[in-house]
Amino acid sequence: MSDDQHYDVIVIGSGAGGGTLAHRLAPTGKRVLLLERGDYLPRERANWDSTEVFVNGKYRAPEFWLDNHGDEFPPEVNYYVGGNTKFYGAALFRLRPQDFGELQHFGGKSPAWPIDYQDLEPYYTQAEHLYLVHGQHGEDPTEGPVSAAYRFPPVQHEARIQQLSDDLEKQGLHPFHLPIGVNLVQDERGRATHSSACIRCDRVDGFPCILRAKSDAQVICVDPALAHDNFTLITNAYVERLETESTGHAVQSVVTQLGDGSTVRLSADVVVVACGAVNSAALLLRSATSAHPNGLANGSDVVGRYYMRHNNIAVMGVSNEPNPTKFQKTLAMNDWYLGAEDWDYPLGGIQMLGKSDDEQIRANAPRWAGKVSPGMPFEVLAHHAVDFWLCGEDLPAPNNRVTLEKDGQIRLSLDQNNNVEGVKRLMGKLEGMLGDLGMHKHRLIDHSIYLHKGMPIGATAHQAGTVRFGTDPSSSALDPNCKAHDLDNLYVVDTSFFPSIGAVNPSLTAIANALRVGDHIAERLG
Repeated sequence: MSDDQHYDVIVIGSGAGGGTLAHRLAPTGKRVLLLERGDYLPRERANWDSTEVFVNGKYRAPEFWLDNHGDEFPPEVNYYVGGNTKFYGAALFRLRPQDFGELQHFGGKSPAWPIDYQDLEPYYTQAEHLYLVHGQHGEDPTEGPVSAAYRFPPVQHEARIQQLSDDLEKQGLHPFHLPIGVNLVQDERGRATHSSACIRCDRVDGFPCILRAKSDAQVICVDPALAHDNFTLITNAYVERLETESTGHAVQSVVTQLGDGSTVRLSADVVVVACGAVNSAALLLRSATSAHPNGLANGSDVVGRYYMRHNNIAVMGVSNEPNPTKFQKTLAMNDWYLGAEDWDYPLGGIQMLGKSDDEQIRANAPRWAGKVSPGMPFEVLAHHAVDFWLCGEDLPAPNNRVTLEKDGQIRLSLDQNNNVEGVKRLMGKLEGMLGDLGMHKHRLIDHSIYLHKGMPIGATAHQAGTVRFGTDPSSSALDPNCKAHDLDNLYVVDTSFFPSIGAVNPSLTAIANALRVGDHIAERLG
């Protein structure tokens, strides 16, 4: 590859934002180049091996970032075609309409977006259809209005989760079928048919799918886009920096190190950054020039700031009866998303995790497993486990930020006690119901220890907010179309653009916004 190659659009990053936007532009006939710093994820038995994925971290990026104190930690990032969607749980929620406005929390205010729910609603529908989301609108009383039904019915609960749903309803609550992106065809009993790509296994959450049955960005967007002659994907392509033309008003070159060690300068009419909230900010910061001394798109000094990642608690209830569920990630509940009868502020949402197994528990949780369940072997504990994911909103704070060391290493500074009272109360709500839900009373086991190696700062799967959009160039980096205020041809379309993060998984919002911005760029190119 030579330096003289010019494209209509260069997209950097192939995850939920970049992969989706590239897919949107591929049918336009414009020359689109997608750069991915990693390769295709190997398809191998280790994809579904708990020890390899969770304990050994076989597929994690072999790099370390620094925390506030200068201590190194391994971030939860994966560099493959499809980005972190190769490992996500494919829980594809819409933000609530209230999340787009200013929302008062116990710990502070969640700011308003420059667009509202109705601006994104048509693209939410398109995103749900594109990513094969299975669900049922109308079950969750907190969801906003929808313009079309899901194309696929909800994934049916297995017996123990159906009993949990029934027991929650008896408490006057409103559990609903979790919206999830899988290529599943069910029979009348909810089983996978012989023609279904998804087999309803217990590897959906945190594992890559060997069968290509999970709706990740590679399977849904990148691979289909390759059918277009005008679309090019280059793997093992690490973008070192962006260079501007002499006036500093536009990106002129995308300086890229290729897999063979050579470096090329590529150019395009439009450059789209979608490397993930941390790496997108890092790329803009290390692209500083005399015209942009604080980094590209950073005239407001917000690039890298306002990092968010949700206040999550992963807990495991111990069921009185065995829980033989395989595909556990089918239920969620948002009754206390915006508040409760005894609390005027948002708490967050509850959803099921993928089913834990004895390998995960044994490898990383011996400290607590023996104490809470003396005499109960790990295998028995895992067989009785019911796994929950509690998600509360992390508020944007200017000092929660990404910066670069002199040698280019990433430093992630983070206050881990930001607005945590809501999710703590949410856990109290769940814990108080355990006896009514067929579980041991007051025995919620914190198993974040094995999900995130005891390093909450390393749990970067829901990273967002470092290149926020807005209408005021003095307090935001991007305009409402996600174009940099300071540069004419630079866009950012991963979760960096979020001014707030809500309390649901951010992937569907990133996907929907990528479709929206893709339409804008297509119109701009003519």
